[in-house]
Amino acid sequence: MNLEPAVYNNYYKGYIDKVIDKDWKVALDKESLTMIHFIEKIPEQKSDFRYAEDKWSVNEVLLHLLDCERIMAYRALCFARGDKTELPGFDEKQYGTRSNASNLTLAQINLAYQAQRRSTILMFESFSEEMMDLQGSANGVILSPRALAYIIAGHALHHRSVLKERYL
Repeated sequence: MNLEPAVYNNYYKGYIDKVIDKDWKVALDKESLTMIHFIEKIPEQKSDFRYAEDKWSVNEVLLHLLDCERIMAYRALCFARGDKTELPGFDEKQYGTRSNASNLTLAQINLAYQAQRRSTILMFESFSEEMMDLQGSANGVILSPRALAYIIAGHALHHRSVLKERYL
């Protein structure tokens, strides 16, 4: 995939490489539909399943995806608006342990996912091509909104794969 002039760090390359669509909107739309149907097919009794004692549950993995998308979308908004403030990182493990995942149903998580993804796509659609290529820094890493769109899609693809292989 040619993301030029998208800017990203090698840490995110694995997520970006999972995305086969060159158009960020197509990538986010396709991944969204696939994820929605995937979540709908997970039996509710699997929601608290962990494949190992020290691993997240199915619900925690899904909420991790949601948290990350929210954070990445916020970063994209800041960068597209030309905000040069250094944005902080976040502790995904802390977010996972404080997610309240066991008190949510898969249907609730799916609704939240659908709402967030729709919001994410609408936000990216509001950016001009120039805005998509502006750069900012988060957790010491330089990124562009364009790269963040692909990272969001690739991160979801990665975790859906993990859920299929290790949880279901």
